Amino acid sequence: MSGVSMGATCGAVIPTIVPRPLSAIPACDRTLVNVTAALLTDQYELTMVGAALRDGTADRQCVFEVFARRLPTGRRYGVVAGTGRLIELLREFRFDRADLDHLREEGVADENLVNWLSRYRFRGDITGYAEGELFFPGSPILTVSGTFAECVVLETLILSVFNHDCAVAASAARMVTAARGRPLIEMGSRRTHESAAVAAARSAYLAGFASTSNLEAGRRYGIPTTGTAAHAFTLLHDDERTAFASQVAQLGKETTLLVDTYDIAEGIRTAIAVAGPELRAVRIDSGDLSVLAAHSRQLLDSLGATETKIIVSGDLDEYAIASLAAEPVDIYGAGTAVVVGSGAPTAGLVYKLVEVDGRPVVKRSEHKATVGGRKTAVRRHKPTGTATEEIVVSRGLPEAQTGDRLLQREFVTGGEPVDDIPTLTQSRERLHDALISIPWEGLKLSAGDPAIPVTIVPAA
Repeated sequence: MSGVSMGATCGAVIPTIVPRPLSAIPACDRTLVNVTAALLTDQYELTMVGAALRDGTADRQCVFEVFARRLPTGRRYGVVAGTGRLIELLREFRFDRADLDHLREEGVADENLVNWLSRYRFRGDITGYAEGELFFPGSPILTVSGTFAECVVLETLILSVFNHDCAVAASAARMVTAARGRPLIEMGSRRTHESAAVAAARSAYLAGFASTSNLEAGRRYGIPTTGTAAHAFTLLHDDERTAFASQVAQLGKETTLLVDTYDIAEGIRTAIAVAGPELRAVRIDSGDLSVLAAHSRQLLDSLGATETKIIVSGDLDEYAIASLAAEPVDIYGAGTAVVVGSGAPTAGLVYKLVEVDGRPVVKRSEHKATVGGRKTAVRRHKPTGTATEEIVVSRGLPEAQTGDRLLQREFVTGGEPVDDIPTLTQSRERLHDALISIPWEGLKLSAGDPAIPVTIVPAA
């Protein structure tokens, strides 16, 4: 999919996207995808596998669950994100010869473990909440079942993907709510690790952002891309007029001109003088955005540029965006805050063993106790569609009631992904609907209880 200009995000119809499979990405470009995912593993996972192989427990059938004990401070919901990335990474989760040689040379794995790792394939099952679904404390958002060895070795990969992607998606969703229907651009690539930048762009798009500045995210996931010029381009030229004229000559009047390099009012006058009132947008990246947006709108209107949009950026988070709700801002650009989870860089998810050979197992550590057994979750709703609570039952099914919606679905069966995994576009729609379904208090940016309560019913 080709990129679109920054101004084109306003009112644009977001296309259906088709992610590129990992196998379609040239080998020279795959470093960002972490193809050697097998070594993205904490050493203790392999230590446990080695010991379990030796004592004969490695093949016991087990169930692991991913959940959050609590939400990050100030949050009222979490957003499931990362499932699609995890499934793609599982396809490549193999220990190649270089990996095995390294583990052997470093004394991490003996020959018995090396032989087992050389044949590793995940052949178990994965179920869970769909991407774009909301979650709350105790929600079993992912369930991984299979032998102990094949499941435990995935712990770090699963938690790395979900803790990052869910954190970004939750912060992005809060920004989308604060923007009240105005488009947002994800532009945080320069504020995080290069691989995290691509994943963050995906999560932000899932949460409702209109586009990203990251070209690799555009290529890999089909997300609309956008971008025009930085202050450096203006400074390169002898004056602002020359810089603007060059940009318009290259990109046309549908471009966005950055007007705050020197004096904003003069920058706007110059932009309209160069491009005319048909200029698509101006961008302001510094200063008191509330005051500047209002003054800029008045100035643009006085110059006849009544349709020229105003884009604001510059360390925006959900609170800053909410504070601009009454101002004439058309598009927001968010960078640092979104890619670092806006103060909550991890979703706080854990990966815990809950069942061994059909027998529930529990952890009783203070403040870290678990509920044993495989869980089944439903969300209950009023006839109006408003969610009221989530019921999680261990080793059974919740008693059916009108308005119940089953939350878990299959993703991997016998080691193979199922055919009907939701697309990123479908996940965006799911999250949009989910946010509408929770009580309005749950959308507040202030601290408070989770949007809906979760009741966990232990095994009988």
